[in-house]
Amino acid sequence: MFTAAGMEAFAERAARELRATGETARRRTVETSGDLTPRELQIARLASEGLTNPEIGSRLFMSPRTVEYHLRKVFAKRGIVSRTEIRTVLADDLGTAGPTS
Repeated sequence: MFTAAGMEAFAERAARELRATGETARRRTVETSGDLTPRELQIARLASEGLTNPEIGSRLFMSPRTVEYHLRKVFAKRGIVSRTEIRTVLADDLGTAGPTS
């Protein structure tokens, strides 16, 4: 995004810091735009277990608003409109069998 905005210095710094962590940035394509990031998947898994945003934030050392931000992205990417749908819609991603009722 930095490169597209003409901010090469910021793009290089972000890339350098990412390399320092040993991680790499995902290549975004039309096909992968709906894929959940590892953080989104982690938060979705905790939400599917019934944890509240403050509880998730406390476990992951982030604010409840940051948790809310990630959950909004999960909902948008997967067309979810409520927390009760997370387990069903994301069963394959979360490695669960969905609801057992």
